[in-house]
Amino acid sequence: MYYPIPDSEIERFIEEDVPYGDLTTTLLGFGLTPGEITFTTRERTVVCCTEEAGSVLKKCGATIIDAVPSGTVVQPGTQILKAEGPAAALHAAWKVALNLLEYASGIATRTGVIVERARAANPGVNVVTTRKSFPGTKKVAIKAIMAGGAFPHRLGLSESILVFAQHTAFLGGLDSFLSMIPGLKTKTPEQKILVEADSAEEALRIARAGADVVQVDKMPVEELAALVHEIRAACPGVKVSAAGGINPENAAAYAATGIDIIVMSSVYFGKPSDIKAVIGPINP
Repeated sequence: MYYPIPDSEIERFIEEDVPYGDLTTTLLGFGLTPGEITFTTRERTVVCCTEEAGSVLKKCGATIIDAVPSGTVVQPGTQILKAEGPAAALHAAWKVALNLLEYASGIATRTGVIVERARAANPGVNVVTTRKSFPGTKKVAIKAIMAGGAFPHRLGLSESILVFAQHTAFLGGLDSFLSMIPGLKTKTPEQKILVEADSAEEALRIARAGADVVQVDKMPVEELAALVHEIRAACPGVKVSAAGGINPENAAAYAATGIDIIVMSSVYFGKPSDIKAVIGPINP
């Protein structure tokens, strides 16, 4: 069971699309006619946000008849959500529910592909995602990547320590920062200290200084494999993460280097899942 998106968010989604009612349905006069709506996949999909789409429908006045849980992998032609209710309720909820399903399932499906390919090459690798989701969509995005088998790398700046060159520039450089690591560990004994390296040489220095995780960005696979071997030999307890440009086509190659963590943003951006919505009257 994935953490549900709060009602306040659901209400905001509805208010964005139906701020003053549905003018078309009102004018056509069939709003009270009993009807049904079904959502069906047109492609292999990791389903996400059926719970939230169902909440949209319920808040608009419909009743949920059937729903496939988030995280379920389904084949083309699978019905993932069905609801019944007054036609006005179905039309008010239609696009909000469909947009949620398509965008969230798109992220979940892309995530699932990368997780599957990465773990086929390296069963122990962890796949995590950055905080580069589009502003205002984080709750949906995080639910979607978790439905696809990944976890968040950082939910924000408040709960994790990740040091970049942009930080060490204010401290007199990398070496000045590295001397601070023992003190940081004393101040935050429950937190891991992650540090990004700009080169293999920096990565080794960071590992030897006592960082918990060394992160590299856009490092070629061959160079990364050699670096992982060196860090394992010199500092066996230090984890290695790779970020930057990792996608379905190269995820397996990166995982095969022996890294501990794949950090990615690519899953947030791409084609929504192709889901068909059908609305019609209930036949007596």
